[in-house]
Amino acid sequence: MKSICIKTNNSNLLNYLLNELKSLDVDDVYFSCNKFRCYKNVIVHYKGSDLNLFLEKISSILSFLVIDELEEDILKRLISQNYFYFNYSEKNTILQTCFDLISDNFSSFFEEKFKILYDNFFNYLSSHKSIVLVGFVNFRLKNYLEILDNIVNQAVNSFIVEKEYCEFISLLKLYINSQGNNCNIIHLVYSKSESLLLDENKNIINISDDIFNAKYLSDITFSSNDYALNSLLNLLPKKLYIHLIDDYIDEFVNTLTLIFDKKVVLCTDCNICHLYKHSPLHFSVRNKE
Repeated sequence: MKSICIKTNNSNLLNYLLNELKSLDVDDVYFSCNKFRCYKNVIVHYKGSDLNLFLEKISSILSFLVIDELEEDILKRLISQNYFYFNYSEKNTILQTCFDLISDNFSSFFEEKFKILYDNFFNYLSSHKSIVLVGFVNFRLKNYLEILDNIVNQAVNSFIVEKEYCEFISLLKLYINSQGNNCNIIHLVYSKSESLLLDENKNIINISDDIFNAKYLSDITFSSNDYALNSLLNLLPKKLYIHLIDDYIDEFVNTLTLIFDKKVVLCTDCNICHLYKHSPLHFSVRNKE
């Protein structure tokens, strides 16, 4: 006979264990829950002959328990310990980003986590009769905790990039609102990350690529669209028409929309759009040598 004592004082974990044990599809398994000095103990007895099957089932239950019931608390603890300088709202945003990262690659993350948990529980229970759940998770699941720690680090990096991006947008909006308009209308013809600027008479605006005069207020840049952004910050139009030749709104278009706000008009079906949809003209905001 094999007996295992699972120790915890967490009522959610106890209920989870008892519900899973009730539906366990293995014969000759008996269990009870008793309270001793420090812990409530779930005691499981197995009187059958297939010990490996019994250990596999219990290890699976405990692995699912950690992922379903403890993982969120572990993520919160890692965030609080390693990034204590963020405020409550920022920590919650980071936690939500952790969930998003896990969700985006759920199958891969789940398989990796479950295998680590299962192997650890199976190996431990093969040679031990009792297990303290919280202590086991905190001190015997290093590889599993490393996975969660890496997820937290990725979430923090993503949060910082997004925060700097928002600050960048705010600074540029502040700059634009503090300046007068230098022209009435600018048309930006945009296709596949290439830009062409037209004045209100629809003449091509030849733009110098002298980056040293750029009015960037942040280290964040937008690759080949840097020139278009810098040109618009110099021209400061009263109204900016963005002609989407491919009918596609990408990050750069979103950024311009955030910066110029109510000055922006998005267009996909006008004379300019139709002209450049059928024109082989090379898109460029820079002068050719």
